[in-house]
Parts: sequence; structure tokens; C-alpha cells
Amino acid sequence: MSISAFPPRLRLLGQFRLEFGAEPVNLCMNGQRLLAFLALRKCATRGELAGTLWPDTTEERARGSLRTTLWKLPRESQPLIHCHGETMAITNQVRVDAHALAETALGLVRSRGSQGDGAAPMDLLTCGDLLPGWAEDWVLFERERLRQLRLHALDELAESLARRGSPALALEAALASVRIEPLRESAHRAVVSAHLREGNVIEAIRHYRAFRRLLREELGVEPSRALAEMIPAPYR
Repeated sequence: MSISAFPPRLRLLGQFRLEFGAEPVNLCMNGQRLLAFLALRKCATRGELAGTLWPDTTEERARGSLRTTLWKLPRESQPLIHCHGETMAITNQVRVDAHALAETALGLVRSRGSQGDGAAPMDLLTCGDLLPGWAEDWVLFERERLRQLRLHALDELAESLARRGSPALALEAALASVRIEPLRESAHRAVVSAHLREGNVIEAIRHYRAFRRLLREELGVEPSRALAEMIPAPYR
């Protein structure tokens, strides 16, 4: 398969897409699953790959499918996968958007949002889910891990932006968190806080009441005291 000399980029958020420069590379489904697994796990043994990606067949057939899939991957001077005996790993040259998301989110959580100075973190934190439509257990686990990282990072970013006097940007981060998980109270607290910092009391009350109705309808519970006390008593 002929491919360009651009560094490879592997997109796992929103859709699977392997690119060299701006050019997409078509892969069979087995090739996609192999690259995605190694990108998310960093490395794995041949036995782990065969057993995970081809679980409904014998070990011999699964290893044969793995060898065939490896042979069909794009070839160039710098391969996409390095093999060291039984261990296989995706090469460091491959840029993986899920790695960038995780690193950005962890940086925001560790710094309590102080690293979020611009549009780049928001663009990355609000991009699509990991491999939507893929239902394998290893995908579901990684998807949930990244979802939780996103939510915590957005919470920290919203609080940090509010502290730094940017309530409009704080509101954007908080609402992004609400869109991902509508029942997450910390995100709704950040929305209410951003409205109050801008002096928009009516907006804060309206949002609080909408969240309270949602909790009652979905879970039969009330918002926490911490959230309720942000709203003037007569309007809770």
C-alpha cells in the first residue's frame, strides 16, 4: 500500500481515521481494531491481542488472523507497529488524539484548571466520544475512563476560569460538562456560579430549577444543600 511520508495521525475520537498528512488511509476492520487497541493500551503481547480481538475462535486461528492483519497494514520506512518478540507496541511517531485528550485532561485536573488558557483545551475536551459504535469491552472501558477524565477536567477548567474573572468562558466549560452528563451536579453548580458571577441571577435561578426538575423526574431526589444555598431562599 502506497502512503505519503507525513507523520501518521490516528484519530479515535468521533470516528476511526488513520491519516498521513491530510490523506486518510483505508484499513480493514481488523486493522482498525488492532491499531486502536495498541494505541489505547500502548503495548500488548501477541497472545493478548489474539485473545482479545478474536475471542470466538481457537488460539491458532486467532494468531493467524493477527499475522494476516499485521501483513495488511501500511508499510513504510517507519512502521506503525514495532514487534519485540511476543510484545507489540504502536510506534512513538503515531500521534493519537485520545492520548492528547488524556494528557490535557490530566494536566487540568492536576493544576486545578490553571493550564486552561485558550480555546485548545475546550476544543479537545468537547470533541467526540471514543470510537462511537464500537461495543467491545476494552473499548467501553477506555471510553468511560476518558469520559470521566473529560468531566473532571471541564469542572476544574470552569472553576479556574471563574476564579480568573472569565465567567463567559467558565459557563462554556460548565455547559460542555452538562451536555456530556446531564445529571452531574458539580457541572450544574459551575453553571449557576458563572451566571451569578456575571450578575445574571434570573439565569442562575432558571438553571437551578431546571436541574431540580430533572433530578426529581429521573432520580426522585433533590439537589444538594451546597447547590440550593447558592440560590436566594425565596426562589429555590
